[in-house]
Amino acid sequence: MDSKESWSASEKKIARHAFDAALEVALARTMAEFKSKANAATLPAEMWEVEDYLRGRRREIDRMFDYRYSQLLYVFAGLIWAGYLDEGLLAGLSQDKRDAIRRDIAFAESRS
Repeated sequence: MDSKESWSASEKKIARHAFDAALEVALARTMAEFKSKANAATLPAEMWEVEDYLRGRRREIDRMFDYRYSQLLYVFAGLIWAGYLDEGLLAGLSQDKRDAIRRDIAFAESRS
């Protein structure tokens, strides 16, 4: 996929909606895991483990969620592969973009 490929106004709207939906899923899962870990903590050391977990998740989320159009197809592939994004939310993107996303998913699956 050429990183300079243009995005139509409707594709930008679809992309923003899908991106935001995936971020909401990632944050909700992180919040649930945080609450579970915090409730299970009984020792001071476990409290710091919860902090470490949150710092790590924040780094992962910041790295995973990159809304630059030049990176967005790779981002979407990663989000689908990680289970944060339903590919159906990308309906309306050009066939070339959807094909590029599917190729990246297939590549990720072949390496796992």
